[in-house]
Formats: sequence, structure tokens, C-alpha cells
Amino acid sequence: MTETSTRSQSAPAEAAESVEEFQARARAWLADNMPRIDPDNPPDADRGEEGPWLRARELQKKLYAGGFAGICFPKEYGGLGLPIAYQRAFDQESKAYELPIILNTPTFTICAATILDTGNEAQKQQHIGGVIRGDEILVQLLSEPSGGSDLAGVITRADRRGDKWVINGAKTWSTSAFAADYGLLLARTDWDVPKHEGLTMFLVPLDAPGITMRRIKQVDGGNEFCEEFFDDLELGDDAVVGEVNNGWEVASRQLYHERRAVGGGSEFASGIGPEGVSDQPVDYVALLAATGQSDNERVREMAGRALVRRKVQEQLIDHVYHGVLDGSLPPAAGSIIRITHAESIQFELDTALSISGSSGVVDGGDGLAQFGDRYLSRQAASLGGGTTEIARNIIGERVLGFPREPAADRGVPFKDVKRNKA
Repeated sequence: MTETSTRSQSAPAEAAESVEEFQARARAWLADNMPRIDPDNPPDADRGEEGPWLRARELQKKLYAGGFAGICFPKEYGGLGLPIAYQRAFDQESKAYELPIILNTPTFTICAATILDTGNEAQKQQHIGGVIRGDEILVQLLSEPSGGSDLAGVITRADRRGDKWVINGAKTWSTSAFAADYGLLLARTDWDVPKHEGLTMFLVPLDAPGITMRRIKQVDGGNEFCEEFFDDLELGDDAVVGEVNNGWEVASRQLYHERRAVGGGSEFASGIGPEGVSDQPVDYVALLAATGQSDNERVREMAGRALVRRKVQEQLIDHVYHGVLDGSLPPAAGSIIRITHAESIQFELDTALSISGSSGVVDGGDGLAQFGDRYLSRQAASLGGGTTEIARNIIGERVLGFPREPAADRGVPFKDVKRNKA
């Protein structure tokens, strides 16, 4: 089989195909069609640059043509409709190959998964099919400049004017929005009811008139995040996801998928390798050798603790995923792996920087300064999918059954809630 093979020449796996047969077919197809990764020169996957996103679209089209795209998405929307065991088999075979990993989050694991759960038939056909084919990239438009972690407190507004919805407001910290085609935007459509009851979710084309987008420069020099300003952006009823004024239900499902994705527990992710150079897991054997500490018992113990946490996280992801699937754990249990993911990432980066010492903060040409760079963004793991504090509240209230925290704005019309000026 050549690299120009088409989808019809490699048909999607039928349910009768065993995991082993599927894995063997994937192994052969990958070897013939996908570029191998050079471990010494991994592909660039800087989310703040346009090149990796164009490359991701190209690679996704290859997967679709070969019949290995959207493995766990339903067949009627362009996927294969297979259980997660097939996706994991593919992941194992594809670790040595270049894949469009950056499309996993948020396009597949959050946005497409949310549309699958809450969108109408036309939205599922267009957008789930679009991302599986490599034609669309989807992002989230949730956080606001004045909102903090209170997602339900959004003040971006959608007003009804004739047969249109008119959007005015701003969003911020939108991951890779500059590279996307559509965004899931939460806006307020009723100010006379409590904050959770007057929200609506919209699918927004990001090239529409009325949208101004700016890049955000981070402390580590990255600029993958964006902020968007909406000035009389007009949308039709076909842009509404779910029901008008029932957007919190859609947003809650979206956050459920986000926490699973951030924790590594989504069946809709394809590929398990790092996105690029800055996302490579720490190689502690190489790090100890590079710092001349291979025989240092204390440092070896530090590295061992980090590796144990990594392995425990992998096992916890599997446990929580199957627990939610068989009903022994509630869906909110996804917040467990969201928290432990953040703790594991931070523990590993802290450990790597401690081992590398001054070499981690002064570029000596030995590559160890990467750990200082990565340390600058260590807190991001505690923010994605909602803050760790919110995740702990969710576990307490929805998994352990603890009483809810008191809230002064509960049951109060949003127009009467005291809030900071935007």
C-alpha cells in the first residue's frame, strides 16, 4: 500500500474485526503511510505557530483516507464506532509515528465530544464529520476577562434582534483560537433569572464579521492563547447548541469532557505521544547522566518517585474511565484524574528542575534549560478544565456527597448579582 491510498482502499474496521486484527492492520498501514518520528529531532508542535496546525490538518486527512480517524466516534458521523480498546491498540502502534496530536485537545476530546452529546443532527454531521476529515478545528470560548473561575458568571451577552442573535462581549485564554474554524461560545441570553438558568451555547464561525482576535504573550514567550472581542456579531438559530437558556447543561457536559481530556481519560483522543519537543516526558536516566548524578542515590530516589507517580497516574486513568463507563463511578469522577494529572505534572517538573540545578535556568547548550522553561508554565496544569480548587469541590459534592458550599448569588436574578466592573 502506498501513501496515496484512499479511504475506500482501506475500509473501516467492522465490529467483527478483533482488536488484534485491527492492531495488525494499523501496524501495516502506519508503516506504509505515516512519517516516522526521529527521536533526536521530533516534529515542531508549537501551538502558537500556524505551521503545526496546517501539518495537523494534513496528517488528519491521511488518517481519514486510511480509515483510522475517529475510531471511537459513531459511524454515522464519519468515525468507526469502535470501543476504546481499538483506540488504545492504535495508540500503541502509532507511538513511533507523527500524528496530529494537537487536534486531540480541545478539538476532538472536548468540542466534538460535546457536540456529539448535545448538538443537533446537522451540527453533528457538519462538525464531527469535519474534524474527523481534517477539515475543521474547534476551540472553546468560555473564560472572560472579569469572570475568574466562575464560568456561570459570564457577561458576554446574546440579544435577540428579529431573527438573529447579536453577540457583544469578550472572551480570553482561548487555546489556539487563531488556528480554529469554529468556537463553542457561552453567552447570557436572560438576565432576569439566576445565573445558571439564563445561558445559551453557540457555535461561532471565527472568521465572521464582528470578531476581533488578539494573541496573548505569556511569560515563557509562548502565544498560543487568544482573546476575542465581539461587536454586534450576528448568528442565526442554527448556531445554538442545545436549547436557548439551557446552555449551562451544554457547558457542564463540555467541562466533563475537558476534565477527562486534561486528565488523559478520553476515548476520543488519538495518539498518546508528546506533541513536540517541549511536551516530551522527562527521561530521568538521560537527565541523571547529563548532570553527572547517575550514581547519586538521593537523586536516583527523586527520579524513581516521579516515575512511580507517572505509572500510578496511568493506572488511575484506566480505573476511572472504566468506573464511569460501568456506572460504579459518577461522571464527575473525571475530576479525580484532572487533579492527579496536575499534581503529577508539577511533581515531575519540580523534580526535573531540582535535578538539573543551575543548568536548568542557564542555557549552557546542553539542553537542560528546557526544564527551566517548562517550569514557568507548570501552573497551567492546575487551570485547564477549571482550577484544582473547583475540581476538589466537584469531587466533594458530586462524588463524595458532601453538602454544597454556601453561595450568596444562588437563586438571585443575575441582573441583581453584585459583580466587579468589566
